[in-house]
Amino acid sequence: MKSLLIILAAALCTGSPAQEFQIPEVSTLPRIDRDSPRPSRNILRNSAFILKLKKHAPLGENYVILTDHTQEAYLKPLGKLAEHRNATIIKTANLAEIYQPETLVALRKQLIKIKPKYVALAPRMESFRENMLLGTWELLTTLDKDPYLDAYPGILPASSPANFNDLIERTINYRSISQKDLKPFAISQVPSNTESRSLQKAGILRKVFAIHGIKTPTLTIYTPKATDAPQLNGKNLWNIRIANKGKFLKAFEPEPQKALNAAQLVIMHGHGIPGMSCSIDIGGIPTQSSNQIVLSGSCFSAVPIKSDFPRMSSAPGGYKVDQRPAFGTSYLDRGATVFFGHMRLSSGFPHLYPILEKWMQGASVGEAYQQLINAIIGIRGFGPGSFVVEKPVTQRRIPQNTLLYVIFGDPALVPLQPFKRAQ
Repeated sequence: MKSLLIILAAALCTGSPAQEFQIPEVSTLPRIDRDSPRPSRNILRNSAFILKLKKHAPLGENYVILTDHTQEAYLKPLGKLAEHRNATIIKTANLAEIYQPETLVALRKQLIKIKPKYVALAPRMESFRENMLLGTWELLTTLDKDPYLDAYPGILPASSPANFNDLIERTINYRSISQKDLKPFAISQVPSNTESRSLQKAGILRKVFAIHGIKTPTLTIYTPKATDAPQLNGKNLWNIRIANKGKFLKAFEPEPQKALNAAQLVIMHGHGIPGMSCSIDIGGIPTQSSNQIVLSGSCFSAVPIKSDFPRMSSAPGGYKVDQRPAFGTSYLDRGATVFFGHMRLSSGFPHLYPILEKWMQGASVGEAYQQLINAIIGIRGFGPGSFVVEKPVTQRRIPQNTLLYVIFGDPALVPLQPFKRAQ
């Protein structure tokens, strides 16, 4: 078991020597859990595996909102959401310190009494940080005796009262998207001639959606070192080659821009840093679009404005890490309703795809999120007392990094209606 954990950790957000470019059927990709055999080197090199989600029944049927907002401009929209979901609002002084013993004990007692199914966190932007998330896992795994999350979580952040109000309004008015109406858009980044994992994942997604009778327009961004990299074949494909790796895209040609604007679901694979995902700058996020659901497999796509961990100066892909707004919160500010990403170093497709797959089965935001974190807890062996990192030793080698996946959105919201195979 220990060897499998080391192998999976080694596959995290790394480049690799020459990767054989193939587009397998998703049904052939191994599903990995604690008891899985050791994957092959090629599977790991291409991140061509899928984390097996872990089901676990929630404690009850109720909805709880945890918040440390005090301004009426935030509390009023939360009141609307609470009315919409018949939810209980619990206020705490500082969600950034949710893991502190007194706060943790008090919140645990309240949640056990209420018996939640859904727990939405509405933090102030300065409270949204790594130990807030890890402290939430400490709280939600200790509502009963087993080591798994006992409620379906979701996070509702916003950079301003106006943006927060808009997010809540979109949430309340949201209607699950049907299979026949869905318009996805895939984005991948090719960093070099030898690193084509992200392009492969776009190809896999195109195959998956084709099974359901859905076309997937795809944009691929080739960085300067990708002079002779592979390309996808088919229709609705656009390739962009950038001359300078550090000049991120803020605008697109009319045809891909039109397809992107029309998409309700955007799925991105590639490297990222604060303010950039897959070579797309936050300035390139559409403002007049249908992009309601966004999944990013990039590192730092949900980076907090304040961090509990040492600053990283560089990121996988050779990018310099600057202090910029997160891609995820910027996307929410520009009209998205649900965003999947990571605070630091993401494993990409192996953890992103099962979330998408679960939503395609009709699961809620929070149910998919809970099953992902429970799967990671199971495979990594985390338990009470081992979640929060008060004094990280190094910048990168923090075991809890793998628990820092984030889903922004109402945990009870159902993004997609259940899919069926096309006839």
